[in-house]
Amino acid sequence: MQRQGSIGGSAAIRIRVTGGVLLVAHLALVAWLTLRPLDVPWVMPPNLRPLAGIRADLALGWPRAVRPLGEGLALLAPLGILLPMAHGRLTVSPLASLLRSAATGALLSLGIALLQTGVPGRVVDIDSLLLNTLGVIVAHLAVVPAARARLRRLEAAEDGTAGQPLTLHGELSQGRTPTIPRVGIAP
Repeated sequence: MQRQGSIGGSAAIRIRVTGGVLLVAHLALVAWLTLRPLDVPWVMPPNLRPLAGIRADLALGWPRAVRPLGEGLALLAPLGILLPMAHGRLTVSPLASLLRSAATGALLSLGIALLQTGVPGRVVDIDSLLLNTLGVIVAHLAVVPAARARLRRLEAAEDGTAGQPLTLHGELSQGRTPTIPRVGIAP
């Protein structure tokens, strides 16, 4: 029986379902936090210049800049963990997984920014898009490679294949594949 690079059996289903449920719950929370109207007497103009808002926050000093920058980083950061968890594959290229998570985070942040244009009291801020995407990347790099390596070790220990080389799709290496000489096609 060949494995397709995912966690075997019921553990894979549990991880994928848990990741999917947590992903939906997190996205519902993000929608509630970012798309509900604010009752404010005035709003700042939209920030369409990259890093202008971050510079303004840092100009206030580190103690006052930590909260808005931390909020921007933390809003979508769980996506960096939940997206690979819902995907459920162990043998995915680390770079491909990172790029997929970062692109999804950036597109989701862009979608939120576009939806906020129609919500009273909310304005577009390009720096929130940058911070949200950076948060997804940092969370992914901090958790996913170590978690996948641990799950691979656990799976190898369960299968009794610890220390044996794995091929690209996760099945055990069977040695050299015999080659069959090519036969030409007659005209």
